[in-house]
This record gives sequence, structure tokens and C-alpha cells, in this order.
Amino acid sequence: MHLADPQALKQGLATKARAYTPPVRLSIDDGTVDGWPVIVARVHECDPSAKPCRVAATGAAYMRGYDGDFLLSDVEVQGFLAARRPPLFDRRPVDGAGPDDLDQELVASYLATVRERDAHGLGRFTDDAELLRRAGVTLAGGQPTVAGLLALGVHPQQFFPRFVIQAAAEPLPQDSAAVRARNQITITGAIPRMLDAALAWARRTFDTRIVQNPDGSVTDEPAYPLLAFREIIANALIHRDLDDWSQAFAVEVRLRRDRLVVTNPGGLYGITVDRLGHDAVTSARNGLLVGICQHVRSPESGGRVIEALASGIPTITQQLSSHALPPAQFIDANIRFTVLLRSTTGAAASRPPLGPTELRIHDALASGPRTVAELQATLDLTGPNIRKALRNLRNRGLIHQTGGQGRPTTYHQTAATA
Repeated sequence: MHLADPQALKQGLATKARAYTPPVRLSIDDGTVDGWPVIVARVHECDPSAKPCRVAATGAAYMRGYDGDFLLSDVEVQGFLAARRPPLFDRRPVDGAGPDDLDQELVASYLATVRERDAHGLGRFTDDAELLRRAGVTLAGGQPTVAGLLALGVHPQQFFPRFVIQAAAEPLPQDSAAVRARNQITITGAIPRMLDAALAWARRTFDTRIVQNPDGSVTDEPAYPLLAFREIIANALIHRDLDDWSQAFAVEVRLRRDRLVVTNPGGLYGITVDRLGHDAVTSARNGLLVGICQHVRSPESGGRVIEALASGIPTITQQLSSHALPPAQFIDANIRFTVLLRSTTGAAASRPPLGPTELRIHDALASGPRTVAELQATLDLTGPNIRKALRNLRNRGLIHQTGGQGRPTTYHQTAATA
């Protein structure tokens, strides 16, 4: 039996290879046997840093046995994860790039920070070129590495066109049907400049709400805490996959009416979703890039791009809690990682019912502001139980606290629940 359509078979093999994460690498050649056309397909081993390879549709991974394919057990999957070696894509030289492709303002700030914060280590090298080379920013002769260019480049997108942030917001209810998106933007530049630009976009785009502070002052508060958004974007830029397959994908930010979604190419490396924020460990897909960005400063605020102290997820969790928002949802799809934040409106629908003590206190505040002592006298509850319930109600945005600093502290229902 001979091949009726060799070209269709090659296309089918290429399509099938894309059905796995990471995609299977094939080398396909034409040949002949006894005068008949044949197709020679070589399946290359998956990079050890990405094993186990999974079926994209189901997330399942298999082991080939002598008489078939066998689904990997959890123990076998953990064995592959433990055997992964760190990816080294950020250490590659950037073909065609030279010293002039580094942003001298960012480089000067980086050098100053290294010499201030690591004076007896990397900072002891007095020659700028040597320090940059030993830090992995450049190679001999001043050619930038991938990490060096992404962190300190003049315009990294000249070499990596899709290392960008694509951000857009859903149209507002009052917008016409012709409006498909608002505040759509493509953010370019080195990582610290992209981070600043993303925060500027968020300030322009996020809805705001009027909040009364404990001291009685009133401020505008964004729908999503900017500090949490900053941590999410920084993580997306620094931990995105830098392998060849991922270079067609951007970091995406989508603001929906009830949620904020941030997605970057590449799944988690060296850690699982259930451990995020619970273990005091750092796991860096791009170790060199993380090391450089620890000493990179924001051109606008002067703050660090990252801390690399496993503090990012706890910061996000704390900020969301303080804004009475539900915890972030983390979704690892192997070839992409998504962080989903829900708005107050979405949170209200998913909140569990109030406990008996919380319900009694919330109802008691419907008639007007009360102090803890007044609630204690009215409800016959202990002070510690009342304060615990008040904290829970405040964290969920159901009550406000006013006073303090020498003045009586009172609590009252928010406008939405009064």
C-alpha cells in the first residue's frame, strides 16, 4: 500500500504534534522505498525542563510500555518534576544585539544598586563591563544575553516582537454596539518600563469607588488594588516561558465587567498551584533574569522590580483581603498561566452566608453606628467575639470603621448594605 497524499500526511503529523504541551518537536523528511514515496518522521525528546509531556486536551501524561501506553501515576509525575533541570533560555546571546542596545539610564541605575546592595559580592567589580559580564547581562565583547536585554534593553521588541503586554478593557454598558474594546494598548520596552506603563494603564482604566477611611477622610479606591496588580504583572513578565515555542505569545491583560484576567505563556515551574503562597520557597523558571531584576529599579518610582523573597503571592492575597475582594484564582494550563481576580460584584454572589454572630452584629448596625461597648451591651456578646466578627464583616466590605486615634471607634453598615 503506497501513500496517496504524502503532503496531507505531513500536515496531519504537524497538527498532531501541536496537540501536546509542550508541543512535540518533529523532523519530517521525504524518502523513497522501492520507488514508492515514504515519510520519515523523527520525534525528538521533550526537553527535560518541560517533562512530562501532556495531552493538551486532558492534561494527562503517559509512559510507553512494551505492550502499550500507561497513564502516569502521581508519584511518577512528581519524579519527572523533581528531575527537571532549570531552563537556560535566558542565558542565550541575542543574535544581532550589541552594547548600544542596552538602555544606559537603566544600566547606570542597575550598576549603582548592585554596588550599594551587594558591595562585597558582585558589586566589588569596579569595571562596569566586567560587572555586567559577571552578572550575566552581557557576554564577552558586550553582546547582551536574553535576560540582560529584557531587563535593561533600549527596545527588546526589536529582537522579541511578542515580548509585550497586550491590555484591553471590555466596553461599558453605555458604549455603542460598535465599541469592541476600550483603552486597548500594546506595552513595549524593558521590563521596568513595561511595569510602569502597565500601572499607568490600570490607573486610567480601573473603575474607582469612594471609600471612607478610619480617620473619617474619603478617598478614591481602584476596583482592584494596584499593588496586587503590580505583583501579578511583574511575575508574568519575569516568569514567562522564553523557549522558542513561546515567542509568538504576549502577556495578556483583560479587564471584564466582573473580573480581571492576566495570562502569560508558560506554566508553573518547580511548584504547583496548591503550594503557591503557602510555602516560603522561590521557584524561578528564568533564574538569570530574576537575579538581574532584583537590582533593577523602576524609572518612575525608584522601587525594585521584584524582591525574589517569595512575598509576591502573600502580598496579592493580603491586598485583595484588605479591599474586601475574594482571593485570586491561579490556573496552570502547562503552556500558559492565568491569574483571575474577581470584582466586588462578583465577590458578593460567591460569599458564604454570614455566621450567627456576624449576622446579629450586621443587623444591629442597620439602625446606625455603634461602638464595641454598645454592641456588647445590646447583644450580650463578649468583646473578643464582637471584634472578630467586626473584622470579618469589614474585610468583606459590609461595614466601615470610623474614628480612632483618641476618638471613639464606631462601626456602621456600608451604603450598599444599609
